Amino acid sequence: MVDPNTVRNVIGVIGNVISFGLFLSPVPTFIRIIKNKSVEQFKPDPYIATILNCAMWVLYGLPFVHPNNILVVTINGIGLGIEIIYVSIFFIYSTWGKRKRIAIALVIELIFFLVVLFITMKAIHTIKIRTIFVGALCVAFNVIMYFSPLTVMKMVIKTKSVKYMPFWLSLTNFLNGACWTAYALIIFDPWMVIPNGLGALSGVIQLTLYAIYYKTTDWSTPSKAVELSDV
Repeated sequence: MVDPNTVRNVIGVIGNVISFGLFLSPVPTFIRIIKNKSVEQFKPDPYIATILNCAMWVLYGLPFVHPNNILVVTINGIGLGIEIIYVSIFFIYSTWGKRKRIAIALVIELIFFLVVLFITMKAIHTIKIRTIFVGALCVAFNVIMYFSPLTVMKMVIKTKSVKYMPFWLSLTNFLNGACWTAYALIIFDPWMVIPNGLGALSGVIQLTLYAIYYKTTDWSTPSKAVELSDV
């Protein structure tokens, strides 16, 4: 009989690889920013939000909050580092006004995280309650991130075109959500099942729209895929 922990770890490793690919998906955007020495109309908001999201999941996966989740810590720790690099590039090539807004947002996130950490460590004294407290916050942030492409889906339905909804990003979002949902179901963890299950559902909706509107899409004019920063 296969050990459930072994299966869970294998799925977690696969989830790490898929998530790593997702974290690297904006690289072409940042190559463009560096090349042009301008952030143009791109927005830093998704990357700033992802910094807090990753930090919260790192906290959730630590032994004093929710034991046996080292694979959650590793990928979100890597993601945190990558997102910090992205935001740093935004900061370097932004105007002073945008730099100020980025700095304020990061300070607010840092204060929020430190408050959560303080409450977790000093006010909550059991693993069970710490898991619920941090897990509920992680669910809220993850749901927002997974459904950020809603505006793109709306545009697809309105224009009957999938030109601005990249297929591979939609597929990877689905695989990522499905993989981490399976990981959380083996040793049931509702705080991971909820956001990742919704993420898988979001991916299914995007892929369904792609199948429906692929034939009605006009591919004759050049276009660029919509980045999360355009949403």
